[in-house]
Amino acid sequence: MRQIVLDTETTGIDPRDGHRLIEIGAVEMINRRLTGATYHQYINPQREVEAEAIAVHGITNEALADKPVFAEVADAFWDFIRGAELVIHNAAFDVGFIDNEFTLLQAVRSGPNLGPVAEYCRILDTLKLARDRHPGQRNNLDALCKRYEIDNGRRVLHGALLDAEILAEVYLAMTGGQTALTLDAEEGGDSQGVSGGLSIRRLALAPGNLKVLRPGAEELAAHQAKLDRIRQAAGTCHWDALASEPGLVGRLD
Repeated sequence: MRQIVLDTETTGIDPRDGHRLIEIGAVEMINRRLTGATYHQYINPQREVEAEAIAVHGITNEALADKPVFAEVADAFWDFIRGAELVIHNAAFDVGFIDNEFTLLQAVRSGPNLGPVAEYCRILDTLKLARDRHPGQRNNLDALCKRYEIDNGRRVLHGALLDAEILAEVYLAMTGGQTALTLDAEEGGDSQGVSGGLSIRRLALAPGNLKVLRPGAEELAAHQAKLDRIRQAAGTCHWDALASEPGLVGRLD
């Protein structure tokens, strides 16, 4: 599956107030692996950037004066994202701005209609995903980096490409942990079972040499306390059913 992790920076909050895109950053993943392909573009918005927005991303009007307008980069951007699943944090914001740019573009040029994005790409909103997984907690990108122990030390100001790269790491951690693990050579790796990521080194253990550690009294008490909390919160605990099966009593505890 081809996914594009994407972020944008803008002149302000709402395209309905005339605000425009000024930066797009995106990284490509195929089958949950970063391919190294990226798209990055600064855009002349043909209007002033609000001071509040500059305080967030640091992109000034002067820096954008010599950049291309959206019409000049639209086709290359569209070719990069079309048909992919777009992974975006707070997707409604970014997609709203992108759709607005394509709508404005159609008003000034002839040619195929580009957009709305959702008709050509699937949209995955990582903010919604994070809220579902961590209800009641802060789920902005900085908070998620801290939660999943992802280094975002380079992120002093918002920047679209850097934020897209960080979001890719957050998304992979949030949806599956390790993502570059090759199980064996049949997965497409070389004779050592390596396919551009990590490989499993199988240990040769002689029979009878595997040490089994039994839980102590403190660990058993903590285990029972955990089960009690599960029963209280959920009303039932599947561990009880497993423990009641013949042959399992004693082995589970």
